[in-house]
Amino acid sequence: MNWSTLVTKQKMMRIVLLALLPVALMSVYLFGWRHVVMGLVVALAGAVAEYLVMRTIQKEKTKVSEAVFVSAALFTLSLPPHTPMWIAVVGMVFGIVFGKAAFGGYGRNIFNPALVGRCFIYIAFPAQMTMEWAQPFAGLPGGFAHWLPQAVADVTASVTPIITLNAGGPAAPFGSLFLGTIAGSLGETSALLILLGGVFLVYKKVASWEIMVSTVGSAGILSAALYLAGVTPVSPVFTLLSGGLLFGAVFMATDPVSAPRDKTTQWLYGALIGIVTVVIRTFSLFTEGMMFAILIVNALTPLLEMKVKQWKAKAPKKEVAA
Repeated sequence: MNWSTLVTKQKMMRIVLLALLPVALMSVYLFGWRHVVMGLVVALAGAVAEYLVMRTIQKEKTKVSEAVFVSAALFTLSLPPHTPMWIAVVGMVFGIVFGKAAFGGYGRNIFNPALVGRCFIYIAFPAQMTMEWAQPFAGLPGGFAHWLPQAVADVTASVTPIITLNAGGPAAPFGSLFLGTIAGSLGETSALLILLGGVFLVYKKVASWEIMVSTVGSAGILSAALYLAGVTPVSPVFTLLSGGLLFGAVFMATDPVSAPRDKTTQWLYGALIGIVTVVIRTFSLFTEGMMFAILIVNALTPLLEMKVKQWKAKAPKKEVAA
């Protein structure tokens, strides 16, 4: 059976997968090969879920969008290394069914499906999603010679830099945060590789640089203001390099379906995501706010687009000289 008879080809989605490849390889080096298998299982589960639901809705020949494989990759890379595979499958199926198919399929969803699934299992299985962090491999060959870091009970367990800092521990060195040799979710540790992926996406005109810059810029400015005011001990550099902020800004917030298309709205959209992320990190019990911030602003996007459109319609027109 031909691949094209089963899957709707989307060149843009293949470019995103290519941009994610260095991040995925880094996650293998840090945490072993297990997540590759988990990603394949998650992708299969997502594709089957999308096909079955859309088949029920459309009642005709249905194809799976290649976007489901991007959602699966992003979802998998956002998970802790020791996430049980059955929880990953549950999250992916939930995200595809309720975050995408329920709105009518690809191109109609207002929420990022990968984040819908991630948010669901984060709330439903908090122990597995927040308590089990393993020390990443170091040196050569690192995780390339291993399946997964040993069970948490048998290894010196590690926690993420944000959790360590919130517990009164020392801040992780900026060099480790930038390169990614730290504990954390599978694909969210290396700021360097995430930024390189973002440059590639912008070069290929697949993702909006306006959203990336406004998200990171607003988060940095608000974080700096809170730091200088003595509200938080977290420096703006640590805020930007830690957790899933950069990964979310580059790969999640720029989702072509759930993100706005108007340039002015993109600046507002990104600014709100950065602000909400810092507010959640600073004033709530949650150590990571990027996931919630993107979903919250996803819900506001139609309203933002409408208001910006109305504002532009009311704005005085510049007279063109004869």
